[in-house]
Amino acid sequence: MDDLLKELDELLEGMADHAKQYEDKIAKVHPRHTVGAENVVDYAYLRGHDHSKLQAALSRVGATRLSTTEPCVRARIQAAHNVVSSIQGKEMKYSFAEINHKMAKADDLLEEHSELLLGTSPNESPALIMVTLPAEAAEDYELVLGFAQAGMDLARINCAHDGPEVWKKMIANVRRAEKEIGHKLDISMDLAGPKIRTAGIADGPAVGRARVTRDEAGVVLTRSKLWITRKPYTTDTAQPPVPEGLPGRPALPVQVDAGWFDRLTVGAQIMVHDTRGSRRYFTVTDLTPDGALAQGERNAYIADGTLLECVYERTRVSGIPTTTRKLRLEAGDKLILTTDQSDADLELPGVPKIGCTLPVAVTAIKVGEEVLFDDGAIASHAISVDKRGEETEVTLEIDRTKVGGANLAAYKGINLPDTELPLPSLTEEDEENLKFIGEYADIAAVSFIRTPEDVAYVLERMPREDLGLLLKIETIPGFENLPLVLLEGLQHERFGVMIARGDLAVELGFARMAEVPQQIQAVAEAAHIPTVMATQILENLAKNGLPSRAEITDAAVALRSECVMLNKGPHITDAIKILDKMAKKLGKSQRKNRIMLRHIHSWDRD
Repeated sequence: MDDLLKELDELLEGMADHAKQYEDKIAKVHPRHTVGAENVVDYAYLRGHDHSKLQAALSRVGATRLSTTEPCVRARIQAAHNVVSSIQGKEMKYSFAEINHKMAKADDLLEEHSELLLGTSPNESPALIMVTLPAEAAEDYELVLGFAQAGMDLARINCAHDGPEVWKKMIANVRRAEKEIGHKLDISMDLAGPKIRTAGIADGPAVGRARVTRDEAGVVLTRSKLWITRKPYTTDTAQPPVPEGLPGRPALPVQVDAGWFDRLTVGAQIMVHDTRGSRRYFTVTDLTPDGALAQGERNAYIADGTLLECVYERTRVSGIPTTTRKLRLEAGDKLILTTDQSDADLELPGVPKIGCTLPVAVTAIKVGEEVLFDDGAIASHAISVDKRGEETEVTLEIDRTKVGGANLAAYKGINLPDTELPLPSLTEEDEENLKFIGEYADIAAVSFIRTPEDVAYVLERMPREDLGLLLKIETIPGFENLPLVLLEGLQHERFGVMIARGDLAVELGFARMAEVPQQIQAVAEAAHIPTVMATQILENLAKNGLPSRAEITDAAVALRSECVMLNKGPHITDAIKILDKMAKKLGKSQRKNRIMLRHIHSWDRD
């Protein structure tokens, strides 16, 4: 027992010494956040050491396990010290009344700060629902009203899509809806941040396919189709659209000389030698002033310039778009990532080469660092860096793809989890959009936060003091520097964090995603600031109308945050309703990671 008291004393003394190092930073935070700043420093010290043996020892004597220390770290440890002292018959060292006051105040502070940033729910649900608005929300007021009536508490607009005129219409519909339901709906707008993507890939030949569909025995079910129209007189002439509702594969649109088109008749047979040299026949089945539909029994590959023949008259096809090419990669392959932003030419011999939309990111990569493409679908590492004048080439070795390889397309995301990137957290476009947010919205959600310096950069550019600020934690540096990031952010009164699980999963790997979001929640709780849990919550339900079993459990864990974000989908209203129902129910049985011991009526036997 004496050893246990000694260990608790040493822990409290070390915590006090550690806190002295951060007195200057704590002094700079907003007065509302002073207690949270002091507590998050204590929590960072506590979690910077292994206390599992101390936890077990405390549990054996019936004291706290320190597993829910987040709201008030030092008071919780002091309470444990008092319990152990009482068991030994010694006088309690710390004031019971003061400990009780601090613990009660901690939960109140988190609730106050959540309401200040995110608002409240009309049904007093402990977890709010943030809904990403689709582009249709700009024109469809009933859609927005439906979201609000289903349980939406906040509307989210992603600045990576659309533009100011569309955003204004969305905001107007949200403001109109909040008046109709009689409850404030705050608007959060996401800034895109720097986006690192693959550069372009040169298009392939202008070749299209007219395709049949077949059953298991190879019998043709639906025929291949050509949609034939006159060549435009100018490049601005709009072409008649392909008819909708045709069975089978889409019709291949082709353009021909007007004189040749005008001689077509229903039932006429068109002959073509396709790009493989195969002779194919199509019969005109429908003819309108705008176009002719011709159908055949075989597949055909048709390129710009291919000859069509009908009743001994010939014409050359035009208007077929170039094919979009992708780079096929398998584990063990080599790939060069370059600062040259020219379109990649896949016809060149040797190791394929592709550019990057942010050349400065390529120059920062070092040998051995991981490079991920397309949300982690392709993983690689740098094996050499070659600087040639102003151009830098990084040779990568592919470590992982799906079985059989994966395609890398143009303008796909690149993640550099090991690389120290010399990039600001806000782009010029972000800074312009931030001004818009300051004028029209309630909360700015900022991406690409890695260090306290990134936070300071954002705070200097906040357009108004009462604008809410959400820092998106989505990178490895952002997570590793989280206590310091929060200390810097606590200078702003309306402040919280968003846990962006999508990018986090790419950078951290799936194994660590089992614990990291909960660790972020814990640090934020220690700082007494709200968290917004985001990415793929009830995604199957929103997209397909039916939730998977696992995502219901996932949503329940997400509801430990003060707010849960839903993305877009045709069934998003159903997802809002289910999440709202879950929030009301779980709010009575859990508070953060603490289980409330309510009566379980299902077990009654009387």
